[in-house]
Amino acid sequence: MTHRIATIFAQEFRLARRNHWVLLATLILTLFALALGFFGAGQGAGLKADVLTLTSASLATLSVYLIPLIALLMSYDAFAGEIERGALGLTFATPVRRWEVFAGKLLAQVVAVAVAVSLSFMLAGAALATAFGTSPEGLSAWARLVVSAVGLGAVFVAVGLMLSAFAARTARAAAAAIGTWLILVVLYDLALLGGIMASGDGAFATRVFPWLVVANPADAFRLYNLAALDAAPVAGIDGLARTLPFPPETGLAAIALWLMAALALGIYRTKRIVP
Repeated sequence: MTHRIATIFAQEFRLARRNHWVLLATLILTLFALALGFFGAGQGAGLKADVLTLTSASLATLSVYLIPLIALLMSYDAFAGEIERGALGLTFATPVRRWEVFAGKLLAQVVAVAVAVSLSFMLAGAALATAFGTSPEGLSAWARLVVSAVGLGAVFVAVGLMLSAFAARTARAAAAAIGTWLILVVLYDLALLGGIMASGDGAFATRVFPWLVVANPADAFRLYNLAALDAAPVAGIDGLARTLPFPPETGLAAIALWLMAALALGIYRTKRIVP
């Protein structure tokens, strides 16, 4: 079993490297992290916070848009593309089990996202720490950001693979991936803000709204990182990170639940694909 998953893993990771996804994602995330850090360095004195702390708050908001999009673009055609090319039928004709195919693809693409996120944030963090110095609080915030960003990427890789398995065609898989990104990352927060404006201080705002926020993996990631940053300036939904009626670790639990759900649905669908 381990050997078969490792074979699928190696094949998928070579494809990710050959398509330059890891290099492209690393460059994009590094440039954004450096830009946020150096352009926002002037706020540190007024807010009595080091640059890494402030930059981790900014990146927690920006990464919500970039990392899910990168993960979905990396994974949306993993099954759909192979079905169209006829390659998946050849894979299924070997002794490998179908859940092992899904697991191997998932591991390879999660590692690709993890390499891009870890390398880019470590490079940017080292550059910012060298230029402006840091503190134990800043290093802790940066470590939380890196670990949770990898978790966020893993969730959307699993979602992308699941959508690819269900779509079975590249065009449909691409449309589903972009639609999922728009709904979870963009439209979801707009709907929540609209609900808050409509309900005022009613039951929706005090009882339902906090759980709807943490139920979204993107918002759960952002709130987990912002909850511990007292010196970081936040507003809107981000400002709720310090007032929600549950600990920040609830965000990590929500990310883990999304990952398990996407994994289960993806394996379920993979077992029923007709190449």
